[in-house]
Amino acid sequence: MTKLRVLVLVREGHVPPLTLEGVSEEEIDPWKAEFDVCETLRRLGHDVLPLGVYDDLAPIRVALRDFQPNITFMLLEEFHGVVTYDFAVISYLELMQQPYTGCNPRGLLLSKDKALSKKVMTFHRIPTPRFAVFPIGRKVHRPKKLSFPLFVKSVVEDASFGISQASIVHNDQALADRVKFVHEKTNDDAIAEQYIEGREIYVGVLGNTRLTTFPAWEMSFEKMPDDVARIATSRVKWDRKYQIKHGITTHAAKDLDEATQERVSRLCKRVYRALSMSGYGRMDLRMTDSGEIYVIEANANPNIEYGEDFAESAESVGLSYEAVLQRILNLGLSYKAAWMAV
Repeated sequence: MTKLRVLVLVREGHVPPLTLEGVSEEEIDPWKAEFDVCETLRRLGHDVLPLGVYDDLAPIRVALRDFQPNITFMLLEEFHGVVTYDFAVISYLELMQQPYTGCNPRGLLLSKDKALSKKVMTFHRIPTPRFAVFPIGRKVHRPKKLSFPLFVKSVVEDASFGISQASIVHNDQALADRVKFVHEKTNDDAIAEQYIEGREIYVGVLGNTRLTTFPAWEMSFEKMPDDVARIATSRVKWDRKYQIKHGITTHAAKDLDEATQERVSRLCKRVYRALSMSGYGRMDLRMTDSGEIYVIEANANPNIEYGEDFAESAESVGLSYEAVLQRILNLGLSYKAAWMAV
C-alpha cells in the first residue's frame, strides 16, 4: 500500500489530539469521528495533517501549498456555520486540482437540499413521500394533496436538527405552528412530507460508478410508548440517557428476505446515481408493514466514526474499519473530476 500525505479538513475546534489519554467521554463526543479517522489513517501508515476550518479558505490554500497532500479527507460538514456550503469547499478543492474523499459538489448540492432531491427522485419515479415546501416569510397553505399526519423539518439542516415528537403534526394549526418554529430556529424554509408509519432503515453505499451497498441497518425503539412516533429525533440520535431509557439501538435489519434485500439495494443505487453522488453515502428509508419502501433522505458523506451505522454495517460483511477508510481514499483518488479532462 502506498503511503499518502492526507490533509483532513475538520471544523475549527474539532482537531483531535494524538492520544485519548486523560480525555473523558464527554470531551471526546464532539470530535470522535475526527479522531477515529485520523488515528486509523496513521495506523495504515499515512502521513496525516488535520486542519480546523470555519470561515476562511486561506488555511486550506496554505496547507495545499506547504503539505502538498496526495488527497484531502473531507470531514468538514459546513462553512461559516452554513451546512449547505460544504459543496463550495469541495468546489474549491476541484478548482485547486486537489483530489478529495467523499461526494462531489453536484451530489452534495442535490442531496443536501431535501426539496430538490425529492423533486429529482420523483422525476425518476423513486418512491418518496409526498411533500410541500413552505418558504420563510410566507403564510402556510397546505396543498390538498397532503393529508395528515405530516412530518415537518428544515429543508437543509441535517443530524436531526430541530426534529422532535412535535415535528409530527395532525392538523392545520399544528402545521402552521411547526413551520413557524422551523423558520425561526433555522432561518430557512421548512418542508412537510407525508409521515410514513413503519421501520426506520439505513443503507450505506460505497462507490463512484461501480456501487456497493451494505446490509440494511435498522433503528429500534424497544421501550418507546405506543403513542410516540418512531422517528429519529435529535434526542434519539444524540441523548445517551434517552437512548438507554427507551431502548433505542441500531442493528442489522431483521427478517428481510433475500428478495427484499435486493430490492432495497437496487433502490439505494438508483437514488445514489439520480443525485450524482460519489464516494460514499447513506440512504434513510421507511418500510411499511406491507413491505412498501420509501426514500426519506439521501446523505452524502455520512458519519463514519468507528462503531456507527456505516462502519458497523460494513464490518458485518467482513470490511474492517481500516479497509473502509482505505477504500474511501482509493475512491477519492480514482474519481474523475472535470479538471482531469482539461
